[in-house]
Amino acid sequence: MAQAINIKSMSVDPALLDLPWNIPLEQWPPEVLAALPRGISRHIVRFVNLNSNVIAVKEISSFVADREYEMLRDLLRLGAPCVRPIAVITGRTDANGEELNSVLITEHLSYSLPYRALFSQYMRPETATRLIDALAVLLVRLHLLGFFWGDVSLSNTLFRRDAGAFAAYLVDAETGELHPEGLTSGKRMYDIELARTNIIGELMDLQAGGLLEEDVDTIGVGDRIVSRYLELWDVLTGEESFSMSERWRVANRIERLNSLGFDVGELSMTTDLDGTHLSIQPKVVDAGHYHRQIMRLTGLDVQEGQGRRMLNDLEAYRSLWNRKDEPLEIAAHAWLADVFEPTIAAVPAEMRSKLEPAEIFHEVLEHRWYMSEAAGYDVSMQDAVADYVANVLSNRPDEHSVISGNEQLRPSVLDDIDYATGTSDEDDAEFAARDQEAVEEYSVNPMGFTANLKFKGE
Repeated sequence: MAQAINIKSMSVDPALLDLPWNIPLEQWPPEVLAALPRGISRHIVRFVNLNSNVIAVKEISSFVADREYEMLRDLLRLGAPCVRPIAVITGRTDANGEELNSVLITEHLSYSLPYRALFSQYMRPETATRLIDALAVLLVRLHLLGFFWGDVSLSNTLFRRDAGAFAAYLVDAETGELHPEGLTSGKRMYDIELARTNIIGELMDLQAGGLLEEDVDTIGVGDRIVSRYLELWDVLTGEESFSMSERWRVANRIERLNSLGFDVGELSMTTDLDGTHLSIQPKVVDAGHYHRQIMRLTGLDVQEGQGRRMLNDLEAYRSLWNRKDEPLEIAAHAWLADVFEPTIAAVPAEMRSKLEPAEIFHEVLEHRWYMSEAAGYDVSMQDAVADYVANVLSNRPDEHSVISGNEQLRPSVLDDIDYATGTSDEDDAEFAARDQEAVEEYSVNPMGFTANLKFKGE
């Protein structure tokens, strides 16, 4: 039935007009929906197939929809990790002329999963700490931009795999506020305490549903968001003073920030009255140091940890083939053609959507290291890819495309929560070994953030 609706969008896909806007969202027919895992939301949310894309449709009031749409646009302009807003649709009515709520439409973040879907397919305590670390980095990045979230939780975040760890993205911005002049300490700490409280509650829900082991200290994991946030915030913004004879520490501070995945956009330096001491403090820091380097060198759009891993492999390639003396850009082009692209091409086409290409490449490197360690010699990349595809990737769920209705779903903690798995309850031995490896790395690395992780063979 035709109806008059209002669409606010930067670029409208005509296929939007074909969707059943005169029907409440919770009653939409299955043929237009995409069977993707959904997290907890206070509103009705559905994933919808739109041509070759998937969109998320959230039913809310027109005021909230407009506000969140503009907020997400502002955050994207600032370079924040968040979902991309597509449109706001208002003026909806049902067949009887009754007014329906407006909807906010955002682009589905490919290869991303809500935290419950991650736990439903991969129930290890270390997964919780990795998610917390990713959320801490996200919260620091948002606060550096002057964004006060006001509703920090795992439920309002999506996670993408990032070289064995996770990268976090903001999904729900309806309670957020942008403060161009920066956030007060009080607002930042309110967000942190809210995050701690919500995370503890969410993890307790997971335990109640059998998705998290009972002996996991949920309060301890919740406290981790506070300590991780404060550590990273201090490294990124703290003032450091030293003697003028130690001016090398300026470069050392910048290198330390780079190792965490941040570039220094502006650095404040002051001296005392007698000129014997120097104080430095980063004034502007930009996340995405390794992402930008890989994008510049290869054109690949990857996560931060993936970018670091790829740059490390690029350096190993330059050393192995005696290409240290040629420009990095030329070596990167050769590495892309000789190493990265053949590795991805060796994966059967029907399996390439299981993970992002950069994550597949990372896992192949990890798999090759374990194979070489077991064999006692350096296993070739070709053999590593073949074994990885046969014994690891073939058993992984597809995290990009729509999940088929034939796959087994775990019972949800709450009846209105949907999340898919595609894997069995039995832990894969190799991934269990990798988790243990990650635990050991965290004990060695005092910061423990994704961008500063070291991997086997590096």
